[in-house]
Amino acid sequence: MSKRFSNDINIRNRQATFEFELLDKYVAGIVLRGTEIKSIRETKVNLQDGYCYFNHGELFVKGITIDQYAQGTHYNHEAQRERKLLLKRPELAKLEKRVEEKGLTLVPLRLFINDRGYAKLEIALGRGKKLHDKRNAIKDRDAKRELNKLKI
Repeated sequence: MSKRFSNDINIRNRQATFEFELLDKYVAGIVLRGTEIKSIRETKVNLQDGYCYFNHGELFVKGITIDQYAQGTHYNHEAQRERKLLLKRPELAKLEKRVEEKGLTLVPLRLFINDRGYAKLEIALGRGKKLHDKRNAIKDRDAKRELNKLKI
């Protein structure tokens, strides 16, 4: 395996913790096509605009960008497409009920490759934060930064 591919992939959506109050976390498999896994191993993924939705009892993620593989030919994948997520049936049923509640949504948190070499997507059930909650988060983050400066 060449140096540009790595098995210790951990791509995070840092914006999600700022925008949402996270309630539950789940790890789901993700259905990939063709050269998508090679682009993931090169960390050419953007999770910022991603969200999950249900369609006929199945969970899909939309808005995630997996850039096209540079050495891919006409077999290359679409960069922005819906991808199916794989969870157990009881988890899907539980999540579908919770998402129907007002103000709850499923947000992708991080994309990683597990020890068996499969791509996994960590998703969280979240409630959108209001503006004053975001201000408190910024205030807390700045206070931690100042404390760390004083310790050094």
